[in-house]
Amino acid sequence: MNNIENMIGAKALMLAMEKEGVKQVFGLPGGANLPMYDELYKSNIRHILARHEQSAAHMADGFGRVSRKPGVCFATSGPGATNIVTGLATAHADSSPMIAVTGQVPVAMIGRDAFQESDIIGMSNPCVKYSFQPRNAAEIPEVVKKGFYIAESGRPGPVLFDIPKDVQQNEAEMIFPDVVKIRGYHPWTDPAIPEIERAIQILLSAEKPIILAGGGVIISSAFAELQAIAEMLMIPVVTTFKGKGAFPENHPLSLGPIGMHGHAEANKLMIEADCVLAIGTRFSDRSVGTFEEFEKRLKIIHMDVDPAEIGKNQTAQVAVVGDVRVSLRIMLKKLTQEVVKKSDYNKWLKHVNEVKDYWRENLKIHPGEMSAAKILRKLRETIPNETILTTEVGQHQMWASLFFDVIQPGTFFSSTGLGTMGWGFPAAIGAKVAKPDVPVIDIAGDGSFNMTENSLATSVLEDIPVIVFLINNYSLGMVAQWQRTFYDRRMIGVDQQNCPDYVKLAESYGAQGIRAQSLDELENAIKVGLKSDVATVIDIPIDPEEDVLPFVAPGTPLKDMILPS
Repeated sequence: MNNIENMIGAKALMLAMEKEGVKQVFGLPGGANLPMYDELYKSNIRHILARHEQSAAHMADGFGRVSRKPGVCFATSGPGATNIVTGLATAHADSSPMIAVTGQVPVAMIGRDAFQESDIIGMSNPCVKYSFQPRNAAEIPEVVKKGFYIAESGRPGPVLFDIPKDVQQNEAEMIFPDVVKIRGYHPWTDPAIPEIERAIQILLSAEKPIILAGGGVIISSAFAELQAIAEMLMIPVVTTFKGKGAFPENHPLSLGPIGMHGHAEANKLMIEADCVLAIGTRFSDRSVGTFEEFEKRLKIIHMDVDPAEIGKNQTAQVAVVGDVRVSLRIMLKKLTQEVVKKSDYNKWLKHVNEVKDYWRENLKIHPGEMSAAKILRKLRETIPNETILTTEVGQHQMWASLFFDVIQPGTFFSSTGLGTMGWGFPAAIGAKVAKPDVPVIDIAGDGSFNMTENSLATSVLEDIPVIVFLINNYSLGMVAQWQRTFYDRRMIGVDQQNCPDYVKLAESYGAQGIRAQSLDELENAIKVGLKSDVATVIDIPIDPEEDVLPFVAPGTPLKDMILPS
């Protein structure tokens, strides 16, 4: 039943969001969104003040990935709106549900170069799932209902509401719909049964099958179904980097991530497989290397909720379009009815275990006590399995791919599609808001952390304690590695010269700063951080010359992986 009330647009916005279950928004006020903020003051919704609109968007993104419900961020018009574009693009690239609400100049001033006017609809169009600009206050309740539905249905993504100031202020008779219909928008969720049956036959006829789990498994929470199929058929599982954590990495069938900075054993076995069950993945170049080489001699079964992904990067013998959790449940049911044990699988699995054991025993790591491998393994040993991890972008991110095992599915998040430096810390704050009773840790590098470290103020003042696990090589490490490897050590623009002092920086915000220069100091610092009621920055100095290896260079196939010597 529709509810009818008379009120201004800004109040309708707050009530409509409350009806969608919104408990908090991340944002910054400004001239064009002050009517929203005035009604926010009167509402039951918590406001979390960010120090930059981009960080507000990343906080909403982190909240959305953990809660699987859209996080909400507010920004004013002009530069406030343009500052959230990177956050929108990041969420769009990684299929994260998010709602961004921007103020806009009054309707009569749109297109007249008014103060702090920007065409945020036009600017953000390529990096949102949909955008709305209501020109009448009465449109707001329906716009909100439609926007939240679009953001979280099908393949999730960000939605933008750009609301002119006079539309926020004008009064109208508001109708709050319980359901909405959106012309032309029909998310594809129910898979075709015949395609699943075809997929099963190809899978059972394969001699060297492998499962490739992508971010879609995490988005759809298809963890139990994935594990059940892998165990029933005894098929090894690799993941994309975005799919890291879709399958427990301490499981005997787990090989870890493939790709540019994938596990050696995962890349080696991926190129030997004759059939891949690819679930919720877009076959990114960072995962598969060269597209042509990847699909040679390989039968691909592609499951994805988004039909646009089918055939975009790789040719699939069978495509199963629909919610991947639903698809896997149907596949599991049908496999239970007809599957038989195969001796070929036993032979393949024996080889898989031999390759895995070899590389896990013989892969060389950087010498010294505080190598990336050792400090990340110490982190894994020290924290509870349910701890939520975010990462920044850079070498530390790829070391996490290699050396940090995710045990509880759905607890590891990173900016993978856009590779946004500065994402991890504000996203960790959003994740902590979504799950306040679970420890949250941002695996950071000094270069990436520098971009959004002012979110320490938000963490401290809003009582949202997270840990920053700062792997500090005093440089823009990934760029430096590429300059060493591909540019004959012509080093420019990468030396951060040990500035700032991160312990003092943390303390200046009222957070806790600890420098750890041995594994014992590191273990103690992590334990202190887990017990702390304020944000903790653990500064961990490492060798600036340490590279991320193994490494697949851009434009080369997985078989040309560079290994540590």
